[in-house]
Amino acid sequence: MTSTGMISTDMAPKRLWLALVLLSALWPWQAGAQGAADADAASYPNRPIRIIVPFPAGGPSDVLARIIGQKLSEDWKQPVLVENRVGANTVIGAQVVATAPGDGYTLLMAIDSTLTMNQFLYKSLPYDPIRDFVPVTVVGKTVVLLMVNAASEIKSVGDLIAKEKAEPGKLNYGAGTITTQLTGFLLNKAAGTQAQLVRYNGSAQVTQGLLTNSVQYVLDGPSAAASLIADGRFRVLAKFDGRPFPPAPDAPQISQIAGLSNFDEVTVWLGLVAPKGTPQPIADKLSRKIAETLADPAIKQKADAAGLYPSTSTPAEFAAFIRKEAERWAPVVKETGIQYD
Repeated sequence: MTSTGMISTDMAPKRLWLALVLLSALWPWQAGAQGAADADAASYPNRPIRIIVPFPAGGPSDVLARIIGQKLSEDWKQPVLVENRVGANTVIGAQVVATAPGDGYTLLMAIDSTLTMNQFLYKSLPYDPIRDFVPVTVVGKTVVLLMVNAASEIKSVGDLIAKEKAEPGKLNYGAGTITTQLTGFLLNKAAGTQAQLVRYNGSAQVTQGLLTNSVQYVLDGPSAAASLIADGRFRVLAKFDGRPFPPAPDAPQISQIAGLSNFDEVTVWLGLVAPKGTPQPIADKLSRKIAETLADPAIKQKADAAGLYPSTSTPAEFAAFIRKEAERWAPVVKETGIQYD
C-alpha cells in the first residue's frame, strides 16, 4: 500500500489475475447448474402435478384450477391433481406449498390476499409471501361489482350514498374476500358515508346474504351471482374497473360517478406460484403453457362464463405486480385496524 492507502500499480495485476482465477473456477459450476435446470425443464413434467387450492371445491379459484389442470393434463400426459386445503384466510394452503419441494410439482392457486394482504393482517404469518414462493403467472382478474337486491329502492350509487347519509351506520353491506371488504371501507371513506360490514366466507354466502336481504348491498365478483344478475334479481349499481361486463352493460365504472372520480381500479385476482427453489426455467415453462391454455377460445369462454376472466403474465411481471399490490394495500389495512391474530 502507498502512504495514501491506494493499491500500488505493481499489485493491481496480481489482484486482477486472482479475480480472473476465482471467476474461472465459478464458471463451470454456474454452467453446470444452469445445464441441470434446463434439463429439468426439458423433461418437466414427468410425474403428477398437484395444485393446492386454499378454498372449498366449487369456488372461483377451484373452478379455474380445474380448468387449467384438465388442459395441462391432456397436453402433457401427466395427471394434474387439484387438492383443496381450506382455512385461515388461505394460510393453511399457502403453508403447504411454502414447505413443499421446489421442483415445480406442487403449485398454489393463490388469491390476492395470500400474497399481498395476509402479511399485514397477521402478526406472525407462517410463510413469507415474497421469499417463500416463485411467481409463475397471474391467471385471472375478476370484476368487482357493487350490487343490490332488485327489490331494493336503491337504483343507483347516488341513491345508495344519499340513503347512507340519511341513515348513518344503519345500512349493512356484505363482502367475502379481504379485498372486497377493504374496497367497501374505501368506498364509504370516499363518499363520506358509514355502513356496517358483514363478513362472509366466500361468494356463495355473500350472494345468499343479498338474496335474503340480510344486507342492503354487497361487493363481490359475479361468479356466484351470475344467474341472479342475468334473471334480474340482482341489480348491478357499479363496477370497479373499466372492462365491459355484458350482463350489466349500463353499469358505470365507480370512478365515473360524481364525487368518486379518484377511486382506483380494484380487481380480485388469482395467480399461480411455486415453492422457493423451483428452477426458473420450469416457472417459465409453466407460465408459457398456462398463457397458451387460457388463450384457447373455448377455455376462455368457459372461464368468462364463470366470471373468472383469464389474465396472464410472465413470472417477472407477476413478481413486480405482487410487490406493487402489497405497497398499495398496506396502508389501507393499517387504517382499518383489521387483524386476524
